[in-house]
Amino acid sequence: MNRILKIGIILICVSLIILGAIYFVGLKKKNFKIEEYEPEEEMSLEQERKTLISLFFVNKTNKEPQAEARLIDVKELVKEPYLTLLNLLIEGPKNSSLEKVIPDGVKINDIRLEGDILVIDFSNEFVNIEGKENEKNLISTIVKTLTELTEVNGIKILIDGEENKSFLDNIITFKEVFIRE
Repeated sequence: MNRILKIGIILICVSLIILGAIYFVGLKKKNFKIEEYEPEEEMSLEQERKTLISLFFVNKTNKEPQAEARLIDVKELVKEPYLTLLNLLIEGPKNSSLEKVIPDGVKINDIRLEGDILVIDFSNEFVNIEGKENEKNLISTIVKTLTELTEVNGIKILIDGEENKSFLDNIITFKEVFIRE
């Protein structure tokens, strides 16, 4: 009786091993089927060189900063990323429900990265804005746009090369570094 039991157990084990191997081989064939992918259309050189960025402007309805996505040439962004983004902010939004907050006539005197702080020297026209909400939105749109870049964690603002300036009404000053909220 002992011998018959041993032979039965061995047959069951061998059968399970064979069934397991067949199942595994079947799964392997099923999962590793190679299919060729064909794109619907070829990408042009123009499309390959574009990257998506976020520029922040103010929503005309609720007066809150809002992102506008733009495709721009990678070469522009790589060459002078900070200047490129600031110039796009100065130009204004493409979306008609958004408005720019950087005053007309503002020029960028200098821009440099010091550690993880981007120091921007604006012309005096930058301070020609009134109202705490407008001033806050102006700073916020600049900070949110430029801190999208991984190397920038804060913004220091100078006016015609001078530190510790403020807007005309002295509500918001430029004494400290502005960081993203």
